[in-house]
Amino acid sequence: MDSFWKKLKKPIMVLAPMANVTDAAFRRVIVKYGKPDVVWTEFVSADGLCHPKGREKLMKDLLYSESERPIVAQLFSANPEKMKEAAALIESLGFDGLDINMGCPDRTIEKQCAGAALIKDPKLARQIIRKAMEGAPNIPVSVKTRIGYNKNELETWLPELLAENPAMITIHARTRKEMSKVPARWEHVREAVKIRDRLGSETLIFGNGDVLNVADGKKKALETGADGVMLGRAIFGNPWLFGDHLPEIAEKLHVLVEHTKLFEELLGDVKNFAIMKKHYKAYVHGWEGAHELRNKLMETENVGEVEKIISDYIKILN
Repeated sequence: MDSFWKKLKKPIMVLAPMANVTDAAFRRVIVKYGKPDVVWTEFVSADGLCHPKGREKLMKDLLYSESERPIVAQLFSANPEKMKEAAALIESLGFDGLDINMGCPDRTIEKQCAGAALIKDPKLARQIIRKAMEGAPNIPVSVKTRIGYNKNELETWLPELLAENPAMITIHARTRKEMSKVPARWEHVREAVKIRDRLGSETLIFGNGDVLNVADGKKKALETGADGVMLGRAIFGNPWLFGDHLPEIAEKLHVLVEHTKLFEELLGDVKNFAIMKKHYKAYVHGWEGAHELRNKLMETENVGEVEKIISDYIKILN
């Protein structure tokens, strides 16, 4: 299989999958204003995709445009057979790659023995990777995980994953226990690279956690030997993150409206408009008068109201 990962120039800069953030609407805005090397969907339940009712609802999370390529779908599951079935669907939908979430600390995900819970069950984790590869034999399969569950377990955990030869592994440089409460420790990404090299594996190693911008990402890649870097929270309110551009206030506000319209058009029938409010907090800050504008936007209920408030505000700006 000819993996797209091999064709990208290193260090590879990619967009992290974030629930209720990197949805179809926001991703379209991101690739327009500063395209990452690779784009991820939000994570989706493989088990849910195996049921007709669940699939119907979850297909919105797998909505993507050609402009986003290469695009990777991220799934989670603790059921190898369901992962195989869902992986086949991902391949049939034309995705460029499939990523398996083995790092999410959400309790509802962990109760299913999925996400970060798989760190405690390497045998099952390996079965899930194997079945994903069986279900989607023509696209590269990758894994996103953490350095360990309660402590750093890279010496034992990483070789288990590498034994299945995934195309790429992203290491979030914290344990499950730490969530995001402590600074990411990138020395563990360097440790992961050393383990990979020692084992003679060709799997790419990416680092993730507290990356401020592309320049910071490139610096961290250089310091650790990572093949790439995944940027997450820094994208909030900043679709220009992967581009080399600092927007003016008016420009930010025009894009906020564009983002809202796309959200309503693509996801308005399945997602609550309130999801956009967290984006408004991120777009509207850092200048005099931002607080008042933000408060007004938090009261809105539809794109029409947002558009009017922003339009009136820009007139005053000018």
